[in-house]
Amino acid sequence: MKKQTLSKNYLERIPMRAEHLDFLKEDSGLVTLLLENKGLFNRIAQRFFKKPKVSQIHLDEMGSFLWQLIDGETDLLKMGECVREKFGETAEPLYERLAKYFQILDSYGFIRWKE
Repeated sequence: MKKQTLSKNYLERIPMRAEHLDFLKEDSGLVTLLLENKGLFNRIAQRFFKKPKVSQIHLDEMGSFLWQLIDGETDLLKMGECVREKFGETAEPLYERLAKYFQILDSYGFIRWKE
């Protein structure tokens, strides 16, 4: 299987947190994203199936670290350098993991990209 290479253009992208998403930072440094469940289907699920009004997404140590780096000014390349400095070899393969993480955040609408 051929190894996929990331383009420098992708790593120069700058993520920004979605405005509709709140988060909590615990004393341990871990982050929990708070996603309000809106809309008709969610209201029905809340009433009849006891689903929560706010979903909590608990990030792991590296995800929490990255979330806190999202400031609308820092690109993925710089974030990767910060991750390497903090986590060392445990972060490898660094930029592939970083790209996948931000693709997931983007697919859920948790981030948007600075133009």
